[in-house]
Amino acid sequence: MPNLSFRIASNAILLLLALMAGAGLAFGADSGFAFQDKPGQFLDVLLGDRIVARYMYAFDKSDPKRLHETYKPYLHVFDAEGKAPITKGPGGQFTHHRGIFVGWNQTGFDGKRYDLWHMPKSQQVHQKFLQQEAKADHATLTSLVFWNDSEGQPIIEEERTMIFRALPAPGIVAVDLATRLKAARGDVRLDGDPEHAGAQYRPANEVVAAETTYLFPKEKASPTKDRDYPWVGETYTLAGKRYSVVDLNHPENPKDTVFSAYRDYGRFGAFFKKDIKAGETLALKYRFLISAGELPDAAAIQKAWDEFAGVASPSPVPKTTVTGGANKGGKKPAAKAK
Repeated sequence: MPNLSFRIASNAILLLLALMAGAGLAFGADSGFAFQDKPGQFLDVLLGDRIVARYMYAFDKSDPKRLHETYKPYLHVFDAEGKAPITKGPGGQFTHHRGIFVGWNQTGFDGKRYDLWHMPKSQQVHQKFLQQEAKADHATLTSLVFWNDSEGQPIIEEERTMIFRALPAPGIVAVDLATRLKAARGDVRLDGDPEHAGAQYRPANEVVAAETTYLFPKEKASPTKDRDYPWVGETYTLAGKRYSVVDLNHPENPKDTVFSAYRDYGRFGAFFKKDIKAGETLALKYRFLISAGELPDAAAIQKAWDEFAGVASPSPVPKTTVTGGANKGGKKPAAKAK
């Protein structure tokens, strides 16, 4: 089992969502977490009788279409009613963008580079579940994923752990992503660029591009130049409703991290470059706070980050920058195919 060095309990998350709701912490009729598996296809994470997330773990190379649909595992997040994903699957704009996902387009091994982002010749393949635990206030699953070369042999053995925690309305779910990347057969280099690598979140393809906005914890932020944001927030519109996501970056993650957070279609997340020596493991920790409605203010987000990071004293509330949508306070790079 992975040794998670951060706590599951999350009082600051509850505070954050309470501030968003402007109300108390009542959880409604949800009766706790459970799993529902469709063997070989996906694993649903249930809170009461509603789906909050769906881990897509199928791998099927029986024909090119199915291989394209299943060449990497990813996590869907569902709407507040548990009816439909608010994240993206195969197809649409940039088919390789899928839910909450992890990969590097320039994964170096044995003198070669493998594209484990677009997956033209290599795949990420779920092997088995190492853990499934569902309790009243949280659920945990760990998926063993092989990052394979073009011959189907693992370059990286990943233990991808996801911890789900109930949130009060308008919160949908908090997802802790704790992934451990082991260099299985030799030295590995994680390389690429912020548009094609890292741990990222992608809203559903039907997102209203003109209404996507980002929030940065810095005055006059420049996401293409700045490094090591503690968090970044996004709000997007889907089917006439607003949704918000905060991506918390743990301080133990590699330094010189860049956040790709400016595309109007909403794909955003953390990127860095890193060497992993043969037999060694790189541990990464992110927390995604996903809600219906607009983002909370910077003070509430900073409190949530303080709890996630385990800091001894409260951090100063940062000045912020909002970009995208109707806001002209920031300039995003010209869009191009990614």
